Amino acid sequence: MIQCVHAMFYLAVWVAFAACSAPPVPLDDIIIEKTFEPEVCGRAVKVGDYVRYHYIGTFPDGKKFDSSYDRGSTYNVFVGKKQLIAGMDKALVGMCVNQRSLVKIPPQLAYGKGGYGDIIPADSILHFDVLLLDVWNPEDGVQSTTYLTPPTCVRKVEVSDYVRYHYNGTLLDGTLFDSSHTRLRTYDTYVGIGWLIAGMDQGLLGMCVGERRIITMPPSLGYGENGDGSDIPGQASLVFDVVLLDLHNPRDSIAVTNQVLPEPCPRKTATGDFVRYHYNGSLLDGTFFDSSYSRNHTYDTYVGKGYVIAGMDEALIGVCMGERLTITIPPHLAYGEEGTGSKIPGSAVLVFDVHIIDFHNPSDTTVMTVIHKPEECEKITKNGDFVKYHYNASLMDGSHIDSTHNYGKTYNIVLGANQVVPGMEEGLKDMCVGEKRHLVIPPHLGYGEGGVTDEVPGSAVLVFDVELVEVEEGLPEGYMFIWNDDVSPDLFTEMDVDLDQQVEASEFTNYIMRQVTEGRGRLAPGFDPYRIIDNMFSNQDRNGDGKITESEFRLKADEATHDEL
Repeated sequence: MIQCVHAMFYLAVWVAFAACSAPPVPLDDIIIEKTFEPEVCGRAVKVGDYVRYHYIGTFPDGKKFDSSYDRGSTYNVFVGKKQLIAGMDKALVGMCVNQRSLVKIPPQLAYGKGGYGDIIPADSILHFDVLLLDVWNPEDGVQSTTYLTPPTCVRKVEVSDYVRYHYNGTLLDGTLFDSSHTRLRTYDTYVGIGWLIAGMDQGLLGMCVGERRIITMPPSLGYGENGDGSDIPGQASLVFDVVLLDLHNPRDSIAVTNQVLPEPCPRKTATGDFVRYHYNGSLLDGTFFDSSYSRNHTYDTYVGKGYVIAGMDEALIGVCMGERLTITIPPHLAYGEEGTGSKIPGSAVLVFDVHIIDFHNPSDTTVMTVIHKPEECEKITKNGDFVKYHYNASLMDGSHIDSTHNYGKTYNIVLGANQVVPGMEEGLKDMCVGEKRHLVIPPHLGYGEGGVTDEVPGSAVLVFDVELVEVEEGLPEGYMFIWNDDVSPDLFTEMDVDLDQQVEASEFTNYIMRQVTEGRGRLAPGFDPYRIIDNMFSNQDRNGDGKITESEFRLKADEATHDEL
């Protein structure tokens, strides 16, 4: 029994030794063990393709005899054209980019009985750890795949267009070599005239603003055999992930779309008009850069005079009050190659959504339209009359300003006394009681550039609907008091109640007020009677001693420069 056990032990040791020292089992064909497979295989190697790959070459015992990594360069070669040992030529067919495989090649498909100098002995089985990085074919052209299409596409890139786009540039294995995003600046260039590598020149054609596209190109349309000398190796396929942000042509003019015209439109803007408008400003890809609404203030400017960018100057000619429109302006009619800095990049197309609030011309006068006029109109208003009227006030866009109806009483003024804006003074003249008018008042006859804080914007055209309710006839020009009856020849004596040969202010005031009360005289309507009388007294008190003497006292008929008696 013991001898039997010992015999079995020696047999096991011999078998183990024989297994360790035996030569490798001969291979009839290559063996491929995939050690890594990419999730997606966009393209598999075919005979005739050109490939770039890394490898480590070892013998079955693990001893390394060669490595592309040690040389710092991929191995680049055509497949299936006998530029490789037969086993590698065969193993590469069907591989995908980023696939990694362990390839075992028998000597008859490697270097055979002759070996390779002092590096590879005769009849050697070779192992290659292969990582495929790139594959292309001389017949390849540019491949473009759109993965995001904008909802609308009003225009596509054509030859000689100027574009602004962002990109990420990678090799076919995903290695990033460049990105406009990291520079925080778009790549800006003409298309189709040789300013770009040929593949990009072709790949950008037909793109829409907002479109995202993968552009893949072989090295013949990229950087060719030599690469770029830095990040792009020679014979490398290139992949660009592109988003188009902007597009124009140097021949472009402004484009006006989405017009909403008011009905009616009695007048359109002309050169020299002053326009108030609201706008939202964005880039062609929708990036917002400015808005008058955010400042709660219209943009106010003359048009046709070069006060705004050329494209806006052109677009604002011939528009109506209340009109809405979208204006697309190419950079040569906007802020050009330089842009404005942080908000508007150089060579950017601008899009403005505009709402015309109002406009006027410095030569405009008040526009008066009679809405209703009584059949009988015996008297019409004139300077000096005390008028009472109702009004509704608004801006040209219909925004409410004020109304006397809210207060339940009329607005009362003396015409010609500068108690209202000049346009209203003009609009209320020659009017009958009961008459209704529609007044449009330009700002230089309204509240001017300053407007009224929190009520009327600066440079705003005003609209008033007025109704004349009552008129008290004024006095002749230059008079603050007139007699209804004949003037007493003893005026001074009648005023001098205490008979001291001088009239004090109280005596003068009491006398004038008594004449008014008894209907023998009339003060100018619409003013404080006591202020009028004080003014009359001051004019008669020529030496300013607070008393009127008989030598100082004169009637209006005897005076050319004073508004009294």
